[in-house]
Amino acid sequence: MRFDGKVFLVTGGGRGIGRAIAKRLIDDGARVCVVDADRHAGLDAVREYGERASFVRADISSERDVRRAIATCARWGKRLDGVVNNAAIADPDVGPIESLSLVRWRKFLDVNLTGTFLVAKHAVVHLRRARGSIINLGSTRALQSERDTEPYAACKGAVVALTHALAISLGPRIRVNCISPGWIATDELAPRDQRHRPRLRREDHAQHPVGRVGRPDDIANLCGWLLSDEAEFITGQNFVADGGMTRKMIYA
Repeated sequence: MRFDGKVFLVTGGGRGIGRAIAKRLIDDGARVCVVDADRHAGLDAVREYGERASFVRADISSERDVRRAIATCARWGKRLDGVVNNAAIADPDVGPIESLSLVRWRKFLDVNLTGTFLVAKHAVVHLRRARGSIINLGSTRALQSERDTEPYAACKGAVVALTHALAISLGPRIRVNCISPGWIATDELAPRDQRHRPRLRREDHAQHPVGRVGRPDDIANLCGWLLSDEAEFITGQNFVADGGMTRKMIYA
């Protein structure tokens, strides 16, 4: 129960990696405020995890929503020890750049990058009191790309850079780190009425030197360590959690 008495906020905590992180923190004794734009997913997570969880519906690209969500969480928990910036537009494929609209480009930036900035901005006053921590969720797509993924890659690359900038500006009272997941199968951590087993092939697992596609718990375990006192010497870092996939030379 290493987080007994501590309070954390997890954006996008209603499903997938965010939901796994919320569960891990609660299992370790914390109270967790789940912030999500999806009311159904957020309420389902809280109902599953019980009285140690609360839900605030918010669009993290809206400063008004972020300010309200953080104030609500701090009031509910009477403190705030850490935030996990997990919420993002998750589908990276936007088609050819010549047909990509400025509106869609800006939507990715507003949610995936500006949302991370806004949560950090409004959480800082609480985190300084607690000598807290910020975890940003990047992606291996900050380091390598598929075709037609420019907005997502640009945002995630910027999140990695924002992480070390915040670590320098907010230290030593607040630590800031980034986790960049690779291929994580999240189908089993949707709201309970939408769950199904991941549809994965042997070839999918074989692309990873560890022998399998990632699970949300793989990221949640790393996040739990980074938020804990065991990681008090770690700040400004980007942890790639991808089963070794970005280190493997693949000749198809």
